[in-house]
Amino acid sequence: MTASPFDHPFLSGLLGDDEIAPYFSAGADIRAMLAFEAALARAEATHGLIPAEAARRIAEICAGFSPDLPRLRAATARDGVVVPELIKQLRTDVGEEAAKSLHLGATSQDVIDTSLMIRLKAVVFLFAGRLSAIVAELDGLDRQFGRNRLMGHTRMQAAIPISVSDRLTAWRAPLTTYRDRLTEQSFPVQLGGAAGTLDKLGPHAATVRASLAQELGLTDTTQWQSGRLPIADIAGLFASISGSLGKIGQDIALLAQSGQEIEISGGGTSSAMAHKQNPVAAEVLVSLARFNATALSGIHQSLVHEQERSGAAWTLEWLLLPQMAMATAASLRLAGELVGNIRRLGVV
Repeated sequence: MTASPFDHPFLSGLLGDDEIAPYFSAGADIRAMLAFEAALARAEATHGLIPAEAARRIAEICAGFSPDLPRLRAATARDGVVVPELIKQLRTDVGEEAAKSLHLGATSQDVIDTSLMIRLKAVVFLFAGRLSAIVAELDGLDRQFGRNRLMGHTRMQAAIPISVSDRLTAWRAPLTTYRDRLTEQSFPVQLGGAAGTLDKLGPHAATVRASLAQELGLTDTTQWQSGRLPIADIAGLFASISGSLGKIGQDIALLAQSGQEIEISGGGTSSAMAHKQNPVAAEVLVSLARFNATALSGIHQSLVHEQERSGAAWTLEWLLLPQMAMATAASLRLAGELVGNIRRLGVV
């Protein structure tokens, strides 16, 4: 039993996503944090801040390092972040000489925020592919049923007849916008040091950060440790995607109410009424849209990030953003299945 429906033993069958969930696992987070440390060492060696041999040793150990997870858990309870204990364990493995060069000029927030960006970049790539697939399915429905008629509704009341193509255009248009925005989305490296000034790197600060970003495939930008717009932007995009998919779900649920204008395969059964075929996927799309809309307000609360670093606002992001990403993943998965299960739309 878990507290989250996204990895619950049976609720995850409805709300989870087996492809996306691994990116928010402890293992994926640790691998990305180790990638940060190895890339930072290489960048600093390139600019002469640490010996090349130390960078080689750090990268070698990071590539195969497996931390003691119970110790990480206990230390996080004490320190509020996992990085001090992770670095302590790494220093033991890299050896006394290379340990002097490990994590030079960086701070815990640099490691954690950059790990998140590495993983979000991969997740967003998959989301863009799913949006493309849904758009392609809608295009197919338009070719097949676009000339059929639907009763248009305004304010939940019958208005005038419209074409299926009219309704599909309303569903499809925002999805293509989101797909393009995901493709263009930037994922900035975070490197600010103790208070965002990169004081320990001196005149090499900007060039080391640029090299680090290039090593990790991220965007080079000035530190954003207290300006959380990168987090708010991606969360807002997640909420918009799930919101538009929720609109599709709501429309389909309403169409299924009468059953005259749509036929869908794969609906849910009832324990009490054997004749029913419930529009489960459509309903859950509405729930997920409302979930992300609610969670987004919490992300916006984390923009109130006091002074040079906030433990409270930062922790709030950890509680909310992974859940929003998983809700978006589930929305995309369910929308793809739902649209693919439409067998008839509109009337001739």
